Amino acid sequence: MNLFYTPDIQNQFYQLNEIESKHCIRVLRLKEEDIIHLIDGKGSLYKAKIIDAHPKRCTVECIETQTEFGKLNYKLHIALAPTKNMDRTEWFMEKCTEIGIHEFTPLLCQHSERKVVKHERLFKVITSAVKQSLKAYHPILNEQTKFSDLVTSPFDGEKYIAHCNEGKKTHLKNLYQAKQNALILIGPEGDFSIEEVNLAKENGFKEISLGESRLRTETAGVIACNIISLENQ
Repeated sequence: MNLFYTPDIQNQFYQLNEIESKHCIRVLRLKEEDIIHLIDGKGSLYKAKIIDAHPKRCTVECIETQTEFGKLNYKLHIALAPTKNMDRTEWFMEKCTEIGIHEFTPLLCQHSERKVVKHERLFKVITSAVKQSLKAYHPILNEQTKFSDLVTSPFDGEKYIAHCNEGKKTHLKNLYQAKQNALILIGPEGDFSIEEVNLAKENGFKEISLGESRLRTETAGVIACNIISLENQ
């Protein structure tokens, strides 16, 4: 299936942007009458026929629509402190998109080594993963947010914070129940501070473990995402 991201699609006839047109016509060498598929990132999957194979402004006709394609029965929001090496953060977002996630927030913490992120670059990584994994829903990517602002914001669902500080913690798989919305906080390489953990607890977050091993930030994020996914299968 050749899949193209078309977030502004509204009508039966649609013109791909220059980047998607080039990929469709020059890279994939598709031609008029060939069938492709489009996604709007909001859950709709369109079957379309190429009617003008122009390499800069390819025009297609939508001939079939599926709504709520691959819709999950839960919402998962992971707020993770971006790693110093952004390749690792990009890998985390790519893999979680493939597994299934609703929302990402880059988190700014006391021990964060990465203070600035390139939102546009991360969005492109997510979009590529959406297309590769045949998803009709494009995860939300929020701007980088201060830890205190995020934990004090309302959230309709269960809230968890994963950390390696001393104390008793319950494994995520033993706390989470299927079909629940979940917000999971994953800290930086230096972990969350004691003050941050206490602030999260004061705002209804449950302390969790993701296993016996000490995990890298991006690995912890992917494992958390996979646990939620498996519990809903």
